[in-house]
Amino acid sequence: MLVLAKAMLALMIGFILAIGSGLIIIPIMKRKKMEQSESIFLRGQHDNKKGTPTMGGFIFIIPTILTVIILLFMNKLVWSNNLFIIMFVFLAYALIGYVDDKLIIKRKNNVGLTEFQKIFAQLVVSLITFYLLMKSGHEAQLYIYSLNIKIHMGWFYGIFLLFILVASSNAVNITDGLDGLAGGLSMIVFLALGLITWNTSWLAGHQDIAIFCFILVGSLLGYLFFNTYPAKIIMGDTGSLSLGATMAIIAVLTNHEVTFIILAGVFIVETLVCIIQMFSIMVLHKKIFLMAPLHHHFEKLGYNERDIVKSFWVVGLLLAMLGVLFAVWL
Repeated sequence: MLVLAKAMLALMIGFILAIGSGLIIIPIMKRKKMEQSESIFLRGQHDNKKGTPTMGGFIFIIPTILTVIILLFMNKLVWSNNLFIIMFVFLAYALIGYVDDKLIIKRKNNVGLTEFQKIFAQLVVSLITFYLLMKSGHEAQLYIYSLNIKIHMGWFYGIFLLFILVASSNAVNITDGLDGLAGGLSMIVFLALGLITWNTSWLAGHQDIAIFCFILVGSLLGYLFFNTYPAKIIMGDTGSLSLGATMAIIAVLTNHEVTFIILAGVFIVETLVCIIQMFSIMVLHKKIFLMAPLHHHFEKLGYNERDIVKSFWVVGLLLAMLGVLFAVWL
């Protein structure tokens, strides 16, 4: 019950600070005209979003950091190497996203960091993360619990870590195209990860990592107060890259990489649609979908934005429940 009370306290503080952050950050972003340029492919369809400020990720990033500090000072949270690794990835990817957003705003187009610059920055972060993981005693292996299979990967684990961090961060980034979509799905995934980590008793500091997940759930809930339709702010790469990478590193630390495929099912499908669309255009010279990613395909079919978001949330919630069942019970 004590852990549950801590989790509720963490969620509540994260939520309250996120609401407060939103009330401060949004007027500042508007005044400084921190707006992301509209994609040429969505002109006429998302005209109502013109002038919406970006970098909304700060609304849940800053409260999450502050809540962690508050709980540490209250002795409700214990600092550990694993929690440090999570915080490092959380902030490092936020920094990469911030630089990308800043360049997009400065250039007044949708061109920020080049693909090479992004990959290079993420390679540096993944190498540091790999070093921290090995130093903390994390085993370089893929463990499939349900089949009791252990795949020892050695130094190849570093490449695997880079792949999962890059894939997850960019999957959330791709999904961030409709009001409340990426934020709501991320909140659901972190809630599931919190429950799964809570049950990972062999992991040093597992309860504190679970509480971190609940802090982020509260902060994201506060962010959604401003981001649901009609959005007053969008998270930008600052938020989406940070969220995706943080999900991935928690899955890695808890040895639930396979479970993560279920939890992040919607993000994965969104990414696969983009890959299939690109392949089809390059090889077959025709489109399979009206537009990629998938949420824009449904928009082109005439579905209402709010209905698409709610439907994706429902699918995400069902996958999260299935993921928790798979990780904790099976």
